[in-house]
Amino acid sequence: MTRIIGISAFYHDSAAALVVDGELVAAAQEERFSRRKHDPSFPQQSIAFLLEHAPGPVDAVAYYESPWLKRHRVRSTVLAAAPHGLDGFALALAGGALRRDTTQRALRHGLRIAGLPADTPLLWSRHHLSHAASAYYPSPFERAAVLTVDGVGEYATTGLFLGSGHRIQALAEQRFPHSLGLLYSAVTYFCGFKVDSGEYKLMGLAAYGDPRSARTAGLRKLITEHLIDIRPDGSFLLNLRHFAFHRGGTIIDAGDWEELLGLRRRLPETPVGDEHANLALAVQQVTEEVMLRLARLARSRSGSTALCLAGGVALNCVANTRILRDAGFDDVWIQPAAGDAGGAAGAALAAYHLALGGPRPSGPRPDGPRPDGMNGALLGPEVSPGSVARLKDRYGADYERYGEFDALAAVVAGELAAGKVVGWVQGRMEFGPRALGNRSILADPRNPETKAWLNTHIKAREDFRPFAPSVLAEAAEHYFEAPAQSRYMLLTTDVRRSPEGAVDASPIPAATHVDGSARHHTVEEPRNPRLWRLLTEFERLTGCSALVNTSFNVRGEPMVASADDAYRCFLRAGIDLLVLGDCLFRLDRQSARIDHAALPLD
Repeated sequence: MTRIIGISAFYHDSAAALVVDGELVAAAQEERFSRRKHDPSFPQQSIAFLLEHAPGPVDAVAYYESPWLKRHRVRSTVLAAAPHGLDGFALALAGGALRRDTTQRALRHGLRIAGLPADTPLLWSRHHLSHAASAYYPSPFERAAVLTVDGVGEYATTGLFLGSGHRIQALAEQRFPHSLGLLYSAVTYFCGFKVDSGEYKLMGLAAYGDPRSARTAGLRKLITEHLIDIRPDGSFLLNLRHFAFHRGGTIIDAGDWEELLGLRRRLPETPVGDEHANLALAVQQVTEEVMLRLARLARSRSGSTALCLAGGVALNCVANTRILRDAGFDDVWIQPAAGDAGGAAGAALAAYHLALGGPRPSGPRPDGPRPDGMNGALLGPEVSPGSVARLKDRYGADYERYGEFDALAAVVAGELAAGKVVGWVQGRMEFGPRALGNRSILADPRNPETKAWLNTHIKAREDFRPFAPSVLAEAAEHYFEAPAQSRYMLLTTDVRRSPEGAVDASPIPAATHVDGSARHHTVEEPRNPRLWRLLTEFERLTGCSALVNTSFNVRGEPMVASADDAYRCFLRAGIDLLVLGDCLFRLDRQSARIDHAALPLD
């Protein structure tokens, strides 16, 4: 038996994952324990959780990238940009990027504190290889093209691979500073959102842009003529004159972009206007076009009819859907933890299969395709009954415990049908950014007012942000046009509407975006029997097979992990009901109160 821990750390979204004989058995992001959103620090608490699940001593630790190559890229970049790179050089020096063995020392120190032996082998992957491994090895495919797209790893910003059996072969790469992810992040910054955390907001904002307006077309033309040169095969060059990330400091010079685009940069926390929505749509269209061309290149170079996707840009659900429909692949599988957190899983899988030569079972399964190696992304810690009981001692919490889950599901479904909002915590926590029914806030999707209420009163976030529907897999075709299976909420589809075609005629208006689409989540009984049972009961009561599903957190905080996190968020956000396992908490029966004001901003 071979036990490997994979680690991603020191940039953003630190995480750790445990692989046993090639199977991913546990994974978690450090932010869920530290309560610091996008925590980049060494994943000490995540590793402590993994060690509880390790069936014996750890044989090796794998890091998700090469710190030596990364430092070499930083040095080369700031020196090449001289004299403009002096600020970048100072930042790199302050961060330790120019000192030798900084990462290795930090890893050894953290592992020593975690209690691992000093002689535990430490293996090194490559950033995009880790992304590729995270996508290919858990996929249901025996052979597949693999496309990885993000901001930057060591040097690569885009990677094209071929996975076959237990091997992964690199086919091509795009190198820094030419990066589709950094172009998208630059527009994210210009529209007033945080780089490396606000890109999903830009994707949501894009739906508010007008695809028929001359202004949107003009902004797209400015992007493709002045910011990025896109080649027919999907390769591209950024016009570095209009970017600053390679010189240090901010990602762009806002004044330069204002002059180029004829538009003022939106300041954070100010109203979002039509012009910024049109810009968001323009860069979304460009991103989709590049991703589609890259996917077609992957199809031709690999000769495979299956595709795996990873890297931060693979969290762009709209682009993923374009690839699924138009790139010429029979099947597409997307890593649910596609960003850097998923690199921890990829590093461990690459170490087992590539460095140690561990086998990957081949051939068809008696019951169908290879099983999904991400186990529904439900890889984190569970909430123990003891931790629920301790809420009574700590907060005076009042709750009812149900002996039969069916009875609990019936009560909760009835409350949802009556318009109540429910915090829902079941089983193991999700790995990755999506709430998939184990750390979720649920609501009735039939009420058009639900979206505004959730954004304003519960989540305390921007009013343009959409919510996703979780729907019974067997009923998905009744709600969506040509719905693809979307177990990980990484695809979009159009919601079926009345013959008049109005968005407000949607059967699930609270989970329908302004453009009539939805980032749907299909729920199957074997994968998540409790959420499936709740949806079934809600369908029995209302005739509706879907629920609004958003992550269980408030703005500026990570998704809840523990019973204590869930209870405090339940009180702070004013959620009507909280379900922790078999226990039901009602807000109006709680004596403790936590102020909802002064929420941290993300």
